[in-house]
Amino acid sequence: MKLAMIGFGQAGGKIVDKFLEYDERTNSGIVRSAVAVNTAKADLLGLENISQENRVLIGQARVKGHGVGADNELGAEIAEEDIDEIQGAIDSIPVHEIDGFLVVSGLGGGTGSGGSPVIAKHLKRIYTEPVYGLGVLPGSDEGGIYTLNAARSFQTFVREVDNLLVFDNDAWRKTGESVEGGYDHINEEIVRRFGVLFGAGEIGDGDNVAESVVDSSEIINTLSGGGVSTVGYASEDVEMSSSSGGGLLSRFSSGSDDSNDMDTANTTNRITSLVRKAALGRLTLPCEIDGAERALLVMAGPSAHLNRKGIERGRKWLEEQTGSMEVRGGDYPTNEPRVAAAVLLSGVHNVPRIKELQQVAIEAQDNIDDIRQESEDNLDQLVEDDDDELDPLF
Repeated sequence: MKLAMIGFGQAGGKIVDKFLEYDERTNSGIVRSAVAVNTAKADLLGLENISQENRVLIGQARVKGHGVGADNELGAEIAEEDIDEIQGAIDSIPVHEIDGFLVVSGLGGGTGSGGSPVIAKHLKRIYTEPVYGLGVLPGSDEGGIYTLNAARSFQTFVREVDNLLVFDNDAWRKTGESVEGGYDHINEEIVRRFGVLFGAGEIGDGDNVAESVVDSSEIINTLSGGGVSTVGYASEDVEMSSSSGGGLLSRFSSGSDDSNDMDTANTTNRITSLVRKAALGRLTLPCEIDGAERALLVMAGPSAHLNRKGIERGRKWLEEQTGSMEVRGGDYPTNEPRVAAAVLLSGVHNVPRIKELQQVAIEAQDNIDDIRQESEDNLDQLVEDDDDELDPLF
């Protein structure tokens, strides 16, 4: 699936930057174009893979490149005011070559949580391609203002996109891990999971062709209908062999040879085991999978370690577990020595973290003045700490 990615705010920019790195490393062909938008000049300077001309600094007249200090109302206002500057970068995207837009942001800060729903709404008004969101929820230990921002942004963001894919930091931060190290680890996990999912169907010259193709239409159909989605992932290292590229005929034309039968059984068992681990293990947004409206299974790995029987068993198991009749599945041959299962669950409902955020939003109305003061103090501190020696970006 070819995507135009727009990273909004610090977290969004870093994740899109990491997607470009993944794309280069795996030759997956996911990112057709990448744009980073921010109110903080320093955050844009810290990016490594997004081209300079696609880094957009907004709000210069109001915050002078210092960021918005976790004030997501200000972030939304600036995005509205400077939408033409953002559109200037979007105009360079070859829209006729993409399958959809992906707006990526952290929902706890100010720029991303405020601005991402604004740009999503803008894109949906202008373009016919689907607009998806990838929102990262803050950890519960990051502070009240960030939790409130996430609660408010989530409600708006999910309304403005065709589907909101969610990653919950709370479920992924390791005990004793530094904040910076924790975010680097989390960004790797995000890109690995969504990279396998969106990479399906993007086959290059010389690649093995999938037995049961997962193309962009399968992903789009699974994400159709709106709502919230989560992704499960599980992988296992395998040995590469010179016969790994045999494809469909080599897997099914060898008669009843015992060793081939054993290989087929092992491959099938590995696939079904990985599907269960992916769906029942750590999801990007923890939830009960029963009741998911739609699901998609993508099996990635060397073609010799994939087979139709295992994928079909995994797909039927997902049907039983979710109760959905809309469960799609297929394989995505790669040249990496690893078999991976990515399970996309779309339209999930029983999500404890979302219920918790909604409760926080209700309770926060009682001390909204204190929270706003905290945002103003954050912004004042950013201005005071400005480093005048930063190289100009624009």
